[in-house]
Amino acid sequence: MTPDSIQEHPSESRLDSYTGYAGLPPLVGLESMREAIERGLSVSESVSRLKRLHWSLKRLHQIFVSRITSTPIYELKMAFSLHAHYCIEHVGEFAARVREMRQPPHGLDVSPHDSLDAFFDEILCAPATEALLLGLYEFAVPALVRALANLMEDTNKLFDHPTWRICRLTLLEIQDVEKYGAQAIRCLVSDESRSEYRDWLTILDSLLAAAGDLDGKREPTGKTIARHYSGTPYTYDPTPRRDERFKDLYNMGVNAEAMLFNPDIKPLPKTIMLYFKRMREIDVPEMMASILAENSDKPWEYARDMTRQLWDEARHAMMGETGFADLGIDWSEIPFNFTWSLGLNTKLSSKERHAVLYTIEQGLMPKATGKEYEWEVALAAADPLAAMIQDYDWADEVLHARIGRKWIVPEIGSQSEAMAYGDAAWSKILTDWKKWKDDGLTEHRNWWPDVYRAACRHWNIEPDPELLHYNVSYESTRADLKEVVG
Repeated sequence: MTPDSIQEHPSESRLDSYTGYAGLPPLVGLESMREAIERGLSVSESVSRLKRLHWSLKRLHQIFVSRITSTPIYELKMAFSLHAHYCIEHVGEFAARVREMRQPPHGLDVSPHDSLDAFFDEILCAPATEALLLGLYEFAVPALVRALANLMEDTNKLFDHPTWRICRLTLLEIQDVEKYGAQAIRCLVSDESRSEYRDWLTILDSLLAAAGDLDGKREPTGKTIARHYSGTPYTYDPTPRRDERFKDLYNMGVNAEAMLFNPDIKPLPKTIMLYFKRMREIDVPEMMASILAENSDKPWEYARDMTRQLWDEARHAMMGETGFADLGIDWSEIPFNFTWSLGLNTKLSSKERHAVLYTIEQGLMPKATGKEYEWEVALAAADPLAAMIQDYDWADEVLHARIGRKWIVPEIGSQSEAMAYGDAAWSKILTDWKKWKDDGLTEHRNWWPDVYRAACRHWNIEPDPELLHYNVSYESTRADLKEVVG
């Protein structure tokens, strides 16, 4: 029906003023009667678009996760953790909608177009942070935003309301991703870097065009575009990298847990160690990313649960960051070592890594020695920020223990078997304290006195002379206070 034909039939002009009882909006306010009559895609057309969105979210999740560990910039590690979480959450929604649409859910696990797959492969294989940011946030994410907006515009909100609603809620979060990405590019990508990658960016544009854009709405160019960086298949890099603010990466000179569980030390100074422990959790996303990257054949539910935990761990690191910011302490003066993620990623299998994680999570459940105790320390210190951090940290860890029981315990056997397996695996990576020092990688400097003095200045109190001499390291004791064997 065209606008001209509408003008030829005056009775149809009533559609423009069509209302419900006493002027109530028709069709529960979703759209006008004219829009409901004139707008919409067929089921097969809608399913085709949904499958492309599903695939694109899945590939973006893969890219974000795969680059967390090797990306040095802390803020980007945190952002990739969040953006991966957003993507995998919506993957399931789009897959579920396809299954509701009277169409066999075939094609959900294969690329809908070779050029689209090459497009994501190129971004995954980007050789440097600048290229990765440009590929993600100037091409892939805007194309996803465009595809979501297109489907919302073309969908009949009444007939295909479930699709419209999924797109609407997904778009809200992906627009946040796009906004952050644009800011990241402004901060981190110079004109020189952009110029260096100009030809590659043209390839990305051409690949999207060859696929008819991300959603296939445009006419595909039909061109065959040669791969550039993805000519060599991507290989996951398990080695954690940190930016220049992270110094003395092998330093294990201050045992935070030994102080936390010392009954002779007052609660207030222990909050410093709580913040240290939280921000030290940078290494958990670095490690969990390796598990996800090496288990891409697992079901979507596995990826969703594990990515949720990965994002939670990133949140914990940023909670610690807020604590140091509140104290006016420059966290870059504190050595946040990466030996845990480095050891797990390079010495253990993904099964062993997950078991270690589960063993640690279970060890945090007992009231007297776990997350509840940390929360009680924060409460006793009368520090509202520390208390709030530990309150939510405790809640998250309960969920994480449940995720471990769901996925790694059945793979190993019983809960006790899984914990014994994880404990043994953890011991494999905790025997290098002296070697790191002998090799000149660290002196295991005791950073505690300087940080404690800075916190005391913030609290406007005099440091406890005895506490200034705290000097317990991880040389012979693990974070769970068990003796290091080996």
